[in-house]
Amino acid sequence: MPAEATNLLGTYLKDRRTRLDPAALGFSATRRRTPGLRREEVAQRSNISPTWYTWLEQGRGGAPSADVLNRLSGALMLTDVEREHLFLLALGRPPEVRYKASEGVTPRLQRVLDAFEISPALIKTATWDVVAWNRASAVVLTDYGTLPVEQRNILRLMFGNARIRDAQSDWESVARFVVSTFRADAARAGAVSEVADLVDELCRMSPEFKALWRDNDVRAHGEGLKRLRHPVLGWIELEYSAFAVDGRPDLGMLVYNPASSADAERIRALIAAAG
Repeated sequence: MPAEATNLLGTYLKDRRTRLDPAALGFSATRRRTPGLRREEVAQRSNISPTWYTWLEQGRGGAPSADVLNRLSGALMLTDVEREHLFLLALGRPPEVRYKASEGVTPRLQRVLDAFEISPALIKTATWDVVAWNRASAVVLTDYGTLPVEQRNILRLMFGNARIRDAQSDWESVARFVVSTFRADAARAGAVSEVADLVDELCRMSPEFKALWRDNDVRAHGEGLKRLRHPVLGWIELEYSAFAVDGRPDLGMLVYNPASSADAERIRALIAAAG
């Protein structure tokens, strides 16, 4: 571990330690010359030796293991962002993702979606459940609000809904892309075990999904062009881009922009007519 990195790690540990309230953590707050916890108290909470913890703060303890870093994160009451920073300082990589089921989106994030007036936009989870969408998405793609919650899943719709299937210009290629990017999303979010039931369900429901899943293809969503047959507009082309939601590894945002000014005007008129 380079000396500069060990020094940065030690400084960060010391800074986090001095921010903690001893009384709130069951330690006496009297007779302290400096704020925060003592080194031996952090070591006690982390279940490591006081000597080694002291060395870590002094920049001479070497690279701690991921297990020790997790214990230090808990002892120092680090947030997810602070824990990630600790791992980057100590190991040069982020920690293993701990998947948390989505609790929906904030009003602020919903307003971001709503700001795209003629561009369908939605928020999906790592299991590809759609948890938020805008007016353009409801009119141009799918009105998720009319579906039962359990059916607001991109994979269930792609492999179990005839209307969605018929709307694709090349369903087989789209389906392969969807499965391969879904696999990557689930792994990136640390949700491999969480998607197991959905995968089993889809394998039973669709031999095509089962075959694609067995291929083990992995792709990044990134950006590209989507061609759809809309029941009112006919064929339309949309440029799509995928975005991560910072601080929410369980969520991803998809935005579909009209690929031409002609499609943009047709979509604008359709949304206006829908009221």
